[in-house]
Amino acid sequence: MKKRDIAIALGGAVGAAVAVKMLTRPRTVNWEDVRSLVPHSDHSHFVSVDGVRIHFQEFGDAKNPAVILIHGYRSSLFAWRSAAPRLADSGFRTIAVDLVGFGYSSKPHWFEYSIQSQARVISRLMDVLGLGRASIVGSSYGGAIASVLALDYAERVEKLVLADAVINDGPKNHPILRLVSVPVLGEAITPFLADSRALLKSRMHNTLAKPNHHLITEERVENILRPDRAADAHHSLLASARNWHANRVEQDAHLITQPTLIIWGEDDTVTPLSDGYKLHSSIADSKLVVLRDCGHTPQEEKPHMFSKLVADFCHGSKELAAG
Repeated sequence: MKKRDIAIALGGAVGAAVAVKMLTRPRTVNWEDVRSLVPHSDHSHFVSVDGVRIHFQEFGDAKNPAVILIHGYRSSLFAWRSAAPRLADSGFRTIAVDLVGFGYSSKPHWFEYSIQSQARVISRLMDVLGLGRASIVGSSYGGAIASVLALDYAERVEKLVLADAVINDGPKNHPILRLVSVPVLGEAITPFLADSRALLKSRMHNTLAKPNHHLITEERVENILRPDRAADAHHSLLASARNWHANRVEQDAHLITQPTLIIWGEDDTVTPLSDGYKLHSSIADSKLVVLRDCGHTPQEEKPHMFSKLVADFCHGSKELAAG
């Protein structure tokens, strides 16, 4: 009986903790409450795309060639805080976007949260911004979105840059993504996982190459956690994980016709370098650059080198082509 009583008590305590977390979390994050804490917030803008409020930051002269930056899963345009201004200084109209359900864009329950639907929103955002074509840069999960954009909206994509891109459903095998994909269990644990500083720091130690662990600062941790603390963010994280269908990228990569630059961190443990080689062999007009002492986020770990590679490629540098 004692073991049974202990089990009942533990179950009750866990249930109470979940209930308290669900009831006390905010419904959403208010932009006006946090804008002073967001890097480059003076460059922030909001527009409506298909009824969704999209947050983006814009740098550079509007007359320059456009480059659109797409972040990864459990991320935001904060990932481009160093690269975006550098690209603008290199002569581009640089637009870093918060995907639907991430960062400070709206997180509606009715949205599909699939790679295809995110690509469609980027295309519609280009309409709103008056952009017929742009070079598209995608990191990780954003690389899958950029690839689908190049496949389904080929006329909109001038050039394509894929940084440690997701090309299949391999990342879904991560224990946490497998847990949150379980109905009911995912709803119960996501608020705790999304708000855990210890878990996020552990994840950073795995995603960044060891020489770059100095980037694991309280500022970085807080900027990632801040937009994910509310109920609507928990839903979008869950929905995106459950609608993660990225195998098409690997299967259809050979149909991508745009000039493509593939950048990969040699020490990436999230999307293996072998995936970068697969993309390079599949996309006819592609170049592959592998960065040493770099993990899953070259735009953050090697911002100067990353920005120069992207700028040279998008400007059509012969030096990069020869390399």
